[in-house]
Amino acid sequence: MSVMSGTNFDASKLTALQKVTLRAVVMSFLFYGLASIEGTLMRMALINPSLPPIEGHAAHYFSIMTVHPIIGIFGSTYQLVFAAFMFLIPYLTKKPLYSVGVANFVWIMITLGSALAWIAAFVWSYAPLYTLYWPLPADTEQFKVIGGIVFIVGVALIMVGTLAFIYNIYATIFAKVGIHANKTTKELLISGFGIDGMLNLINKLRGKPPYTKEPALSLPVVAIFRGTVDTFLDALVILGAGILVLVYLIADASGLSWNVHAIDALLYKNFFWWGLDLVADGLVLIYVAGSWYLLATLITGEKLFMENVARAALLLELFVSWMVWSHHLLADQGQPEMMKLISGEMVTAFELLTQGLALFITLMTLWKARPLKMTFPLKYLLGGLLGFGLAVPAAIIQADMGMNRILHNTQWIIGAHVHIALLTGLYMTLYSVVYVLWPLVTNDTKLYSTKLANAHYWLHLIGSIGMGAFMGMAGLEGMLRRHFYMDGEFRTFMILAGISAIMMVTAWVLFMINIIMSVGIKGLIGIFLPAKDDTATFGIEPQPSVVAQQKA
Repeated sequence: MSVMSGTNFDASKLTALQKVTLRAVVMSFLFYGLASIEGTLMRMALINPSLPPIEGHAAHYFSIMTVHPIIGIFGSTYQLVFAAFMFLIPYLTKKPLYSVGVANFVWIMITLGSALAWIAAFVWSYAPLYTLYWPLPADTEQFKVIGGIVFIVGVALIMVGTLAFIYNIYATIFAKVGIHANKTTKELLISGFGIDGMLNLINKLRGKPPYTKEPALSLPVVAIFRGTVDTFLDALVILGAGILVLVYLIADASGLSWNVHAIDALLYKNFFWWGLDLVADGLVLIYVAGSWYLLATLITGEKLFMENVARAALLLELFVSWMVWSHHLLADQGQPEMMKLISGEMVTAFELLTQGLALFITLMTLWKARPLKMTFPLKYLLGGLLGFGLAVPAAIIQADMGMNRILHNTQWIIGAHVHIALLTGLYMTLYSVVYVLWPLVTNDTKLYSTKLANAHYWLHLIGSIGMGAFMGMAGLEGMLRRHFYMDGEFRTFMILAGISAIMMVTAWVLFMINIIMSVGIKGLIGIFLPAKDDTATFGIEPQPSVVAQQKA
């Protein structure tokens, strides 16, 4: 049946863990809608700068551009990923989450922080762009001090929430209970970093028995463990950069005069981009790879293809992710040439291998399990694989000093690479996770409409690839990024990108209608009411229905 006439959802029967997961998911998709609308407004402004709400005001345009990735990446993506993983770690390890209270703290901090950042942009037009190149964010002559303070405090709250998430994850993994009651910290660390997979491969090449036949942590948990390392480092760097900016802003508000040139701009940019790039490597590449592996095994009910290689690749990506930040500074003439060559080009190109391996392993797992039914989790998973299959090569093209001079400051990088990677690759993967977890977090609540779900799928897939592609085409014609065109240049490409953006907003509206109708208004409100229990223990295997329904 395509449409259900009612809902069997009962929020009062949800555990505390189910409720906190759904709270974060709800806030995530609300922020996604806001980010989607913001992106569409920027597309419309580049078609006709006089359209409201921009109405030709560059300050408003750039303030939207500044806060757009904060809302999209942190307010939406972080919330959704963190919610999923704080649910999945107990599910996969069959142990209770360390603290549901900390989980509530996480979504509240990220929600408040994202709201403050948005307010700073909307009310005070704080607009140093999301890159926060020094000394731009501390420029009190160009931007109002109060706007800068509110923005940085918002970002700080997001990072505090991120650190709380990390603490909750590691405290759960290292808890000596359940299946890990007899595991040592050393065993968990070796498995968490994928070292056991590497040792298994080495022993196989040497003709020796495997280092371990039963790793302490399952592969998806390893990916979450490994990705959280990068997330921890990027949180420290972004928080540190924010504190530095905040010190200068407060000093200015206090009437003091601090020399911003005391901070070396190139050193700051390397520090900032090292941390910010870890968002891409920790959140996008590693977390996504782990999600692919989990989805592939749940959908097929089969063991992952080349599991030891997958574990070893996660360990290898640890070192790669720490060494690739310089590709963001290939166009910076002050950056040392050797750093551009080794970090910016050579090591970055290696990510094509690590991410390509993850894509290949996932596809082979699906292929070997044929025949499979084209369910929503599988459809969205394939869409996510397609997104990264398009976006990663687009990035590798940029990671060449010659091509980078042509592409770096154009719409190519933000369209063909960033938006396709995030909107098609990451979000299609996350939608697959949402559909897989839906029966688990809602106690088998029926989806209101499969027709709406299908419409959402195609509108989002075509719209996200279309917008990224048309922005990229404009970039190839010379359209710059971080630039407000007042005379309608590149209008044809922007019209096509705008149509694609409207498709994605429409997709989001349909998705929200489908979810709200599935749980009901009363159920939606009930999600935010206190749960009867304070803990939620999973002593369960993956639901047979989750696997069985995928089979043809």
